[in-house]
Amino acid sequence: MFPILETDRLVLREITREDVEGIFDCFSNIDVTRFYGQDTLESIEQAEKFVDFFSKNYNEKRGIRWGIERKGTKGIIGTIGFNAWLPKHKRAEIGYEIHPEHWRKGYTSEAVSKVLSYGFDIMSLNRIGAVVFIDNEASNNLLLKIGFQKEGVLRDYMYQNGVAYDTYVYSLLKNSK
Repeated sequence: MFPILETDRLVLREITREDVEGIFDCFSNIDVTRFYGQDTLESIEQAEKFVDFFSKNYNEKRGIRWGIERKGTKGIIGTIGFNAWLPKHKRAEIGYEIHPEHWRKGYTSEAVSKVLSYGFDIMSLNRIGAVVFIDNEASNNLLLKIGFQKEGVLRDYMYQNGVAYDTYVYSLLKNSK
């Protein structure tokens, strides 16, 4: 059964077909995708494929992606989760995005903190990594504030609209949280 996580203001829950419009609202917004390494969605069918991908990833134990929903409000405002999950090596990478209408309200750090705890305590991860575009100041600052260590630069690591970008690579270890 898909785990549901709660914080003071949020419910992190399974992403379903009912969330296709919410996925489209996020991933069709250039402000969301410009640092994502993902082309901006142009159709609802592309959003449906995202939902299917998240579900398949979870079923095949390669990742887990929650929809971020505000308590008392129906519909997701973003997603968060782990990709590149390798249980044997006790590691995964965290990724997240939130619709710009909800930026600078503390929702992302609230969700990240809960998901990190879940990763270390329930999934038995030892290392949680993150790969972030160098120009993504908000995400870079958030990870450092939470305690991630910057490990270096991955040169020409992500492509966005056909252009290669350098990224920072971060990690947080279980014994350092």
